[in-house]
Amino acid sequence: MTEALVSIPTFSKLSSRVWRVLGLNPGKVTLQGTNTYILGAGAQKLLLDCGQGISEYTPLLENSLKDIQADAYISDIIISHGHFDHWGGLHDILSSSILNPKKQIRVHKFPLPSDISVLPLKDEQTFKVDDATLRVIYTPGHTSDHCTFWLEEEESLFTADCVLGQGSTIFEDLHQYLSGLEKLAKLQPRRLYPGHGPVIENGTNKINEYIRHRLEREDQIIQLFNQQDGWTPMEIVKVLYKDYPESLHLPAARSVVLHLYKLHKDGKAKTAKHYDFWYWVNQNNL
Repeated sequence: MTEALVSIPTFSKLSSRVWRVLGLNPGKVTLQGTNTYILGAGAQKLLLDCGQGISEYTPLLENSLKDIQADAYISDIIISHGHFDHWGGLHDILSSSILNPKKQIRVHKFPLPSDISVLPLKDEQTFKVDDATLRVIYTPGHTSDHCTFWLEEEESLFTADCVLGQGSTIFEDLHQYLSGLEKLAKLQPRRLYPGHGPVIENGTNKINEYIRHRLEREDQIIQLFNQQDGWTPMEIVKVLYKDYPESLHLPAARSVVLHLYKLHKDGKAKTAKHYDFWYWVNQNNL
C-alpha cells in the first residue's frame, strides 16, 4: 500500500453511541492497528473485537471505559472473525479488572480457542444495549467465518476486514466476498466503521468502489483469455502487474488465482495441471 496512513487517536468518540479504541498493533497488514469498538450510551457496553493481545491494550480499554462513564462495563464481546488481530486480546480482558464478577462477560463468535467459552453468532442475530441495536450479517469471503454488523439507529455498518478505511483487503474466496459486498451495498449504509483505518462517510460509495475494483480486475483477466486461451497465474501477473515491482508479483499471483477460482465457480474457466494452467470455457457451449 503506497497511500500514507491517516493518523488515528488511540481512543476517540465517533458518535453518541460508538467509541473506537485502537489495538496498538500497527503494521503493514493491520495499518494503524486493529480498530475495536465500544457501543452503547448507557452503562452497559458491547465490545466489538478486542485486538491481538498487546499488553498495553487492556489498560487502554479500561481507561477508555472510565472516560466514557464511571460505571461503564462490558456485557458482551463480539468477535468479527478468526484472524488473531481481532480476538487475541480475549485472554487479557477476561483476566483483568474489567471483568465484573457480578456481570460475567459473554463472548460471541464462531468457535474459537477451546479454553474460552464462546457463544456462536448467527446470521441476522441482534444485540440490544440501551440505544444501540446491532444486527449480525454473515459475510464470508475475507475468511469463512467473517461477520459484519449493522447498527440500526445510525444506518451504519461495522465492516471488520471486508472493507478497510484505507487501501484494499485480502480474501480467501472471491465469489463469496463479492456476494457479501453486494449484500452490504443493498443496505446503503451512511457510514462504515472498518476493522482497520479511519471511519468512512458515505459507505455505499466505498462498498461499490470495492466491487468495481474487483470486477475491473476480472475483466482484465477475461480480456487476456480472449487474446490467448491458456495462461498460468504468473503469466497473467506479468501482464497485468508489469508496472509493479517484482517483489509484489507473488502476492499478486495469489489474488489472480482467487479471481480464476471465481471464474471457475461461474463456469467461465477450467483448469489443468493442479490449478497451474487455466483455459477459457466457450460460453456458447454452456
